[in-house]
Amino acid sequence: MKQIIGGGAPPASAEVQFLTVGEESEGQRLDNFLIRVLKGVPKTHVYRIIRSGEVRVNKGRASADARKADKPAPAREFPVLFEDDHVLAVDKPAGVAVHGGSGVSFGVIEQLRQARPTARFLELVHRLDRETSGILLVAKRRSALTRLQDQFRERETGKTYLALVTGAWPANRKVIDQPLHKYLQADGERRVRVVAKDDPDGMRAITLVKVQEQLPGFSLLEVTIKTGRTHQIRVHLASAGHAIAGDDKYGDFELNKVLAKQGLKRMFLHAWRLQFDHPATGERIALQAPLPPELQKFTDHVRPTAPVRPDRL
Repeated sequence: MKQIIGGGAPPASAEVQFLTVGEESEGQRLDNFLIRVLKGVPKTHVYRIIRSGEVRVNKGRASADARKADKPAPAREFPVLFEDDHVLAVDKPAGVAVHGGSGVSFGVIEQLRQARPTARFLELVHRLDRETSGILLVAKRRSALTRLQDQFRERETGKTYLALVTGAWPANRKVIDQPLHKYLQADGERRVRVVAKDDPDGMRAITLVKVQEQLPGFSLLEVTIKTGRTHQIRVHLASAGHAIAGDDKYGDFELNKVLAKQGLKRMFLHAWRLQFDHPATGERIALQAPLPPELQKFTDHVRPTAPVRPDRL
């Protein structure tokens, strides 16, 4: 069911239109569906009414790349780390996409919109991989969205992850500055690889690494990214010979099977800390999301009785 309302302040004669999506349009992107249905309406106007929330799918807001399905996203709230009138920070679990698309019917943002039907504005500030858990920011006002995204773009935020990697990470290797290039595999799946610094297709990517704890066969790292490239942490760490435990794209696949039997059934990458300037007050906000129980349990499983500090190696 679609609710389509004209953009801007509606005239007295404006009416709400309800459209039912037939089987022939199921799975189509919302923007493409509207462009086809609203013949003659400029694309810029179509995208504007989607962004403003004047188009509703099953009574909830939807993004332009949302794909229509018979059933709306199930309403769901997520653990709240911070919330006020401008911004919402939630602790996203692993295995949940941040938004629908690319074979996923819905994600965090669609579920939040269903859980909060009276919310006038809810938009993702940034993204996390589906397999990554941790802090995710959602803007509750357009002005907040713009200011927060500007901070991410200008690298004014502090984003630190916890990653468990295979082997002993050299304590003196603190900076990875290697360009990354996105490409598609034969099956159409997206991948990223490290390329030479003079590669014209390479995008500069900078990752800072600090050893938090050395464990038997593993290193628990604090990883801070200065650039936000796709799969940056996963590719940088794997290219250094220390893949993230449980990574099904760039990791050690045979080891992952062993780890799954030991209880690690997901990638050990967690968006742990995030700092940003509040979009309205300018106050520096520092958030932290504790390790999820399944990651903490696995860490405790492999940890020796007395942790080995990296400065004693």
